[in-house]
Amino acid sequence: MARTRGTWNTKGTWLAGVALVAVLALTAYALLSGGDDEPDTPAKGGASASASPSPSATYAPPDDWTEPERWSALPRGERTDERGSQVGFPHTTEGAVAMAAAANTTVVEGSTSNVDEQLRLYYGYIGQADQSAAAAERVELSAGESDKTIARSMGVKPGQPLPSGAYVRSSVVGYKVVKKSTDEVGVWLLSRVVQKAGETVKEEGSYSRTLVGALWQGGDWKLSVSATRRAQDAAQGQSEPQMVAPGDAGFNAAGWTAIRAAS
Repeated sequence: MARTRGTWNTKGTWLAGVALVAVLALTAYALLSGGDDEPDTPAKGGASASASPSPSATYAPPDDWTEPERWSALPRGERTDERGSQVGFPHTTEGAVAMAAAANTTVVEGSTSNVDEQLRLYYGYIGQADQSAAAAERVELSAGESDKTIARSMGVKPGQPLPSGAYVRSSVVGYKVVKKSTDEVGVWLLSRVVQKAGETVKEEGSYSRTLVGALWQGGDWKLSVSATRRAQDAAQGQSEPQMVAPGDAGFNAAGWTAIRAAS
């Protein structure tokens, strides 16, 4: 997940994609606990605020690269579950953040749909107490609608594989812890969502910010509605961190920690 200076400063990657973020940056968890909220419209020249756990989107291209002051190589999960998600994260604050980052990382490409990805996240990262047949159905239906949007935007019929070289990817590039204890962590996640409609099409991208809470349950970290509500309470009265990329001076001012690829 590490990025080079050149990657972050390529002007072609800074195109705003608010509609794209609205349908894709919502993980199964965001859909479960707050997915009915409309995404915020970005303010001119800056980020818009939201108290919802659903992501809000904006973009702000940096003029010059500024090295992030804080870096972290988050740990990997110790194993992969039957749906392909990393699980078994260490019982540490960084382990909780690593799980939350994994739960906000998706790749829609080829025959892999957003339904596939969101159900993978739902069953891999949502705590058992927050799972239900109705919630899983809501996740599947919402992701299915986003798949239709993606297909049409890339010139294919819904249900068909995406064109060669086309993809939509979401990855976490920074985080900011708002509360932590031995068994609970609340954290802001800064994600980058990118779309490429084909081999020769320019990549477009945008950013989202999501507040989530993780609980230590059954020997692993899981996303939790109650922990997220407590994270929201802890964040009350604090300024929401600005949505800016690593390399922008505002990234440091907002208190983000950049993420290096784990070894």
